[in-house]
Amino acid sequence: QVQLVESGGGLVQAGGSLRLSCAASARTFSDYRMAWFRQAPGQEREFVAAISWIGTITVYADSVKGRFTISRDNAKNTVYLQMNNLNPEDTAVYYCAAGRSPTPRNSRTYDYWGQGTQVTVSS
Repeated sequence: QVQLVESGGGLVQAGGSLRLSCAASARTFSDYRMAWFRQAPGQEREFVAAISWIGTITVYADSVKGRFTISRDNAKNTVYLQMNNLNPEDTAVYYCAAGRSPTPRNSRTYDYWGQGTQVTVSS
């Protein structure tokens, strides 16, 4: 079993930056592909970014490509999402997810989820 805890969310003005962290309890963290999803009020859960087991391959949603960067530190059992140039459309609850063999953009293929951290971007 894997427990995920997100942190780093908050309120930021448009154009600002935040870095989200997801700490995992996995005994073999590097065995898990990690991802970030987000869900805005009234919307479906949306894929944001994913990263491979050792961090050499990343996948991004078109809406965040060039602005967000996903990374991981397996020694710390932590995955990060650096979010730059935030805009109000980025406002959502951001969730960390882990899976041993997920399809990156498909939320249904991930096995473990964090509770989420709120990101609010004001205009």
